[in-house]
Order: sequence, then C-alpha cells, then structure tokens
Amino acid sequence: MTSQKEILASLTDKQLLIQVYVTQGLLLGLSFVIGFFVFDNWEAFWALFQNELFPIVLIGGGLALAVIMLDVMLERLLPAEWVDDGGLNERLFRSLTTPRLLLVCATVAVAEEIFFRGVLQTAFGLVAASLLFAVVHVRYLPKPWLFGQVIAVSFLLGLTFEWTGNLLITIFAHFLIDVVVGMLIRARAQKDMREVKEV
Repeated sequence: MTSQKEILASLTDKQLLIQVYVTQGLLLGLSFVIGFFVFDNWEAFWALFQNELFPIVLIGGGLALAVIMLDVMLERLLPAEWVDDGGLNERLFRSLTTPRLLLVCATVAVAEEIFFRGVLQTAFGLVAASLLFAVVHVRYLPKPWLFGQVIAVSFLLGLTFEWTGNLLITIFAHFLIDVVVGMLIRARAQKDMREVKEV
C-alpha cells in the first residue's frame, strides 16, 4: 500500500499546491454543511467575525509574534532531524511569488479557522476541535516534536477564540504565522539553490 509520504513525493510542486487549495475548499464545504446544523441562522455565524482592528492586530499579532519567535528559537536549538518535515513545506513555498504565497496563507488561515474554530469548536468544544486540527496535520505524526508543536499552536488558537469570541483574531494570527514561516522557508530554500549552482 502506498504511504502518504510516497504519494506526496510523486506530486510536482504545482500538483502539491493544487492539493492544498482542494483541501481548503473541502474544509469550507464541510464548514457550510456542519454549520447549517450548528448555527440557528447566518447572523449567528457572522457574529463570530467582529471587525475590531485594535484587538485583531494586538491580540492576533501578539500571538503570531510569540509563536514565530519560539519556532525560530527552537529550530536553532533542536537537532535538525527533530524539526525536519521531510521537505514538504519547502516544496510548497520555495517557488511561490510573494502575492501567491500571501494568497495560499490567506486561504489556509480562513478555511482552517472557520472549520476548526468557528464551526467545530463552537459545536464540540476546544479540546475536540484542537485534537481534530492536529489529526488533519497527520503528516507530522512521525515527528513527535513537530506534531506536539502543531497541537500546542492549535490549542493556543483555540484558547484565543474561546477568550475573544472573534474569529478574525485567530484568522489574522494563523495568517501571520504561515506568511512569516513560509517566507523564511522560501528564503532558506532559494539560498540553498544558489549555493548548489555556485558549486
């Protein structure tokens, strides 16, 4: 039986990107279906989106900054094999232009936060939604440290949503984390490619 790792390895970078968009589309579709039973009406759903700039930037940005700083610090301190995801994120980000990278990160942040926080957490609670978020990122399972990191970030986002009740805050935090990490991965990958060409 073909493993997920082998399937991903057989995909081109473009096919991998398409798979990301398809997955996020499925999450949005599931959000619509499950949300139909979770919320009494559209107003109840839209009430989760509170367009308050100061809390969005301060809380969402602060959470993202803390996660990014911790991620960068641990990546430098821990053995490389502990934080190696098998090159999947590098393949996804290395050839993206900045506008495309922003679009991918925005799509992922919106789709995942609506599904996991807006719908699942509202319906089943923080623990269930956070654990399901981790399960969806099953590719990290062979790497206990990375998998634990995903669970921790998921709970942080969930706790933030529980505290604020504002989905825009967690969407903004998720977006910033993915953008900065994606740009760091892209910069590192492009640097490695230049060094290979120079050799």
